[in-house]
Amino acid sequence: MNNDPNTKIVILIPCLNEEITIGKVIQDFQVAIPEAEIIVFDNNSTDRTAKIALECGAKVIEEKRPGKGYVVSSMFRKVEADYYVLVDGDDTYSAEHVRQLLEPVMENRADMAVGARLAEYTDKSFRPLHVFGNNLVRKLVNWIFDNKLTDIMSGYRAYSRELVQSIPILSSGFEVETEMTIRILDYGFRIEEVHLPYKERPEGSESKLRTFHDGFRVLAEIARIAKAYKPFTFFGLIGLAFIITGGVSGIWVIMDYLEDEFVNKVPTAILATGLMLLGFGSIGIGILLNTISYRFRENMRLLNKIIRKR
Repeated sequence: MNNDPNTKIVILIPCLNEEITIGKVIQDFQVAIPEAEIIVFDNNSTDRTAKIALECGAKVIEEKRPGKGYVVSSMFRKVEADYYVLVDGDDTYSAEHVRQLLEPVMENRADMAVGARLAEYTDKSFRPLHVFGNNLVRKLVNWIFDNKLTDIMSGYRAYSRELVQSIPILSSGFEVETEMTIRILDYGFRIEEVHLPYKERPEGSESKLRTFHDGFRVLAEIARIAKAYKPFTFFGLIGLAFIITGGVSGIWVIMDYLEDEFVNKVPTAILATGLMLLGFGSIGIGILLNTISYRFRENMRLLNKIIRKR
């Protein structure tokens, strides 16, 4: 690992009402990596989160726009460092493993290291639907990018300066981890997973995730991912559904014509024709967007190579 005393490492902690845990999280990181600066980004907490963070020696920056995505975007925009560690303030991730997490990035083996949780966790650490949603998104992302990641949504990550300066953050909520992973893969950056334990929240500390609301956002994210990164598959399947529906409807029209040599079901014929036209149009859009998407990815990967050589 890089031992240069001039190397700046920051620990970034997004927080919303984490007064029960934030003090311990800060103190644990102060012990584990004393040379790092600890910055808490307070996202409109109504409890003593910010006050406790200041008392423990952390720097506190407020982000008024509600949503973890806005917080992460603000972190990367406002903080300058050589290496960044992003960790949730709920004490579910262990500070003692921070150097292990930083190692792949500081040794230039990866641009982002992810503290993968799903290999080791207690039964109470995850809700069943959260595990299901994580696995669903993970399988889709792995299929699209031909990868073998085990945890897409981990909140414990280490980043290089080059990556932080190259990745735009557009998500506003908890789907920000998924968005970042996708962009990093799409732009050709390197990811390495470090399998770390994941603890349940301490008693009295409540998760900010809302199972059904955030579950719907995960489903919307899956659709968005497929549309953006596999447009031919996405629009092709929609087009195929239209063509099949139109074809089934058209069978009745054809049978009617063969029997009477006259089309009696004119509305059905119009519907069948319209559905099939929509289907072929959707497939055409998929082909066009797939070509554009491919060219864009080529340009981003070329830009990434140029940045690395600087």
